[in-house]
Amino acid sequence: MFAERLKLARKKAGLSLQALSERVSPVVSAQAISKYEGGKMMPSSAVLVGLGKALGVSLDFLMSSQVAELSGVEFRKHSGTSAQDRAQAEALVIEKLEDYLAIEEILGLREPDDAFSVVRCDAVRSVEEIDQKARELRREWQLGIDPIPSMTDLLEGKGVKVIEADLPERFDGLACDVKRTGGKSDTEVVVISSRTNIERRRFNLGYELAHRIIRGTADPESLKLEKAMNRFAAAFLAPADHLRQEVGDRRQGITYHELIRLKRFYGMSAAAMLIRLRDVGLLPESTVDYAFRTYARAWRTSEPEPIQDGQGLGAFEKPLRFERLVYRALAEDLISPVRAAKLLKLPLDRIEEEMRGPLVQ
Repeated sequence: MFAERLKLARKKAGLSLQALSERVSPVVSAQAISKYEGGKMMPSSAVLVGLGKALGVSLDFLMSSQVAELSGVEFRKHSGTSAQDRAQAEALVIEKLEDYLAIEEILGLREPDDAFSVVRCDAVRSVEEIDQKARELRREWQLGIDPIPSMTDLLEGKGVKVIEADLPERFDGLACDVKRTGGKSDTEVVVISSRTNIERRRFNLGYELAHRIIRGTADPESLKLEKAMNRFAAAFLAPADHLRQEVGDRRQGITYHELIRLKRFYGMSAAAMLIRLRDVGLLPESTVDYAFRTYARAWRTSEPEPIQDGQGLGAFEKPLRFERLVYRALAEDLISPVRAAKLLKLPLDRIEEEMRGPLVQ
């Protein structure tokens, strides 16, 4: 375990064996580091501390053993990502997961039952079937057709760990299965970038939800998997019946003012909102094509009037389960205030204030 973590941390830092050797104090040779990474030798405690400092990672990251590996990692990325970017992202995720899984173990929590099995399918044959799957899932989870206040809270409640992390700039997020040590059950994680706007964050979570429902398409040539995932996310976020109530049937055009209201109401990007209105037949294809050739041309890369953190749906779209579990463990005297401060990356006096409440003057 240590060997893999050390290699990942070195890639994250973008260092060669020799470059790392020159940074470590006390001095250690490149050959010795190579043996550490090959699992042929373990460093002394002093060298271990030095390696952590030189690589900018905690000893918990290097030595913890909750996570065996991240499997099937799928990055939501822009062009131009490097191997160092990917290693940095994976190291951040593992570090956060170690804490998350440790607090679950302290509280004696087990992995929940599969919440997706009832509607999961091996393949879909058409976009109509994709929309039907979105309706089935909403019905199974008793969500009705109203907008979803928090996609993050919804997925966390269904057993998917959602983590927000300061990922490298070119990543929107990633998703993967987490292989655990000691014969413990595997789990799933979705990671969202703290830089990603609320609209894209919600859509990305809908996309990851789609992957848990639809495994593939019957004819990949005529219906690409990514298109199917996007269609499901849009259908789940903005059900056709509800949209029809909001905008009326078979409109010929729509104003900018209406689009901004709709995107804030459903928590989707303006571009995704236009496409959804076209896909459910509420706007003609020619109207949407014209929009993307003219006033909406830049919307695929630059969001008009983005939802702000703390504003509307942005007030709810934040992972909170890990924080709740830490405070629960603290209240039950299963962890100390010092451990809670370390887990939540908060000052100890802030944790103590959260325990006792503000002092009365």
